[in-house]
Amino acid sequence: MPPLHLLPLLIPAFVALVWLNDGSQRRRAAYAVGFWFAFGFFLCSLYWIGFALLVDAGRHAWLLPLAVVGLPLLLALFHGLATLAVHGARLGGPARVLALALAWTAAEWLRGHLFTGFPWNLMGYVWTLSEAMLQFAALFGIYGLSFVTVVCAASAATLAAAGDGNVARKDWALPSAAILILLLMWSGGAARLAGSGDQADQDGPAAGVPGVRLRLVQANLAQEDKWRADLREANLGRHLQLSSGPGGEAVSHIIWPETAVPYFLQRDKTAAGLVGGLVRAKGLVLTGGLRTAPDATGTPRIWNAMLALDATGSVVGAYDKSHLVPFGEYVPFAPVLAHLGFRKLAQGAAGFASGPGRRSLSLAGLPPFSPLICYEVIFPAEVVGSGGRPEWLLNLTNDAWYGRTAGPHQHFAMARVRAVEEGLPLVRVANTGISGVVDAYGRVLRRLGLGQAGVIDSPLPRALASPPLYARFGDLGIGLLLVFTAVFLAIFKFRRGSASL
Repeated sequence: MPPLHLLPLLIPAFVALVWLNDGSQRRRAAYAVGFWFAFGFFLCSLYWIGFALLVDAGRHAWLLPLAVVGLPLLLALFHGLATLAVHGARLGGPARVLALALAWTAAEWLRGHLFTGFPWNLMGYVWTLSEAMLQFAALFGIYGLSFVTVVCAASAATLAAAGDGNVARKDWALPSAAILILLLMWSGGAARLAGSGDQADQDGPAAGVPGVRLRLVQANLAQEDKWRADLREANLGRHLQLSSGPGGEAVSHIIWPETAVPYFLQRDKTAAGLVGGLVRAKGLVLTGGLRTAPDATGTPRIWNAMLALDATGSVVGAYDKSHLVPFGEYVPFAPVLAHLGFRKLAQGAAGFASGPGRRSLSLAGLPPFSPLICYEVIFPAEVVGSGGRPEWLLNLTNDAWYGRTAGPHQHFAMARVRAVEEGLPLVRVANTGISGVVDAYGRVLRRLGLGQAGVIDSPLPRALASPPLYARFGDLGIGLLLVFTAVFLAIFKFRRGSASL
């Protein structure tokens, strides 16, 4: 996974998983093989979650074991079911490898959807180091990439020979097919990228939306300083200073990250005027911030929002985050867990309210876009609302919670894949790393790294003229592929059983 990308280790890892499952004599042992394999994977790849608890160590450090060990334990439950299913199928040879890929991908889909979902570090994300390989996601999405990855990584398990140790020619069939599949994926992706250069006037990386010049602001504020009352003016001033730097006369729209403004801009007209004053008459500032309003009962509610301000400082558009982070922005079963000392990590005692859901915004001078706050961008097939298709994705985030760890690199990599799946450019603005502009093919055109302060001035890339297959049908394609694989394995087992009678 990013940022290491040690792809060769996939082969011994998944081959060992197949062989260990082969040796399981009981269902309990088969479940344990997948469970502990996944636990080790998540323990190593999600360690950075613990850094969020150290921002306010006095209140949250005691939760470190629950977060760093408990979350991997919960996620591993799904993948124990995968190896249990393969064990129960009683398949051999290449069939058991296909069964593992089928069950593993199904487990990833389930953990990405059940209990609000957490589709972080799906196996297909190993390919974010290759723009060409990522193009497969335009057809079958990230779950399709996961399926192919597990098949290819585990294919060498068929080379384990019994008896005298000889490997038959048929045992090389699946590893050979895996190599061919990877070559076809890479060459097809490379051809797609090469073809995009010939269409620069329509959807190539050189084409930008006329009249739109964006300035992305990454202030690089430490998380422990963001909400300090004595630093509110300084933090706002930092964003104002970066936004008004050299080249600002050519900028039409300025974008700040998630919760960049420590004020309620709807109420604080002075702060709103300073923010709106950064742009000319037809420009906008898009910023993350807090929005408050009473609900139907008159109770004040707070949303983690994106706000659009015009040159007068008026809020002319807003989007409220709908997919909230459990324990970060709200506490599930709050009345019960509050007695045990559980409090959400984000500032303030009250939980955030959830917005109505994904939607496209149409604002002055901009093509319609889909706003995504923080980890809303990691959910495949859920980044575009049910209305008209937007022309770009905007992701505001704050990864300062996780320090200089693998977490921000993984988050940025996953955001890139949404651009490929949807055929839409992605603009990502982070408080600190990684901000960037990604075209509709997942190519990073501009970026600011982790721990850097600065701005990115960029045109807005265009969307693809025709949505890719995944953007049209979502997970239907990978669903059909998994069903086809299951039917094939069932027929294979039936025919093998009939032949033995």
